[in-house]
Amino acid sequence: MKLNCWEFKKCGREPGGINAVEQGICPASTLTEFDCVNNGKNAGRICWMASGTLCSGITVGTFARNADSCMNCDFFARVSEEEGFDRSNSEIPKL
Repeated sequence: MKLNCWEFKKCGREPGGINAVEQGICPASTLTEFDCVNNGKNAGRICWMASGTLCSGITVGTFARNADSCMNCDFFARVSEEEGFDRSNSEIPKL
């Protein structure tokens, strides 16, 4: 089953999640313009394109700052494998 990032990471920052009030709702769970990309809900399977996502326990502000964290993220690796991204060129897949 293909999971969204908040399901895989269990961060609890999705609407109604256990950490949503304290840490805020993650933009990946609400960005509707990315809905269905990589078969995910909102930006749930393309979170590396969303500013303000939680990377390695730190909320980052811009895509450029996400890049290094995302390339080493276990969820990014999983989506890359499931969607057939070529990660050998070290580029982050975009839309």
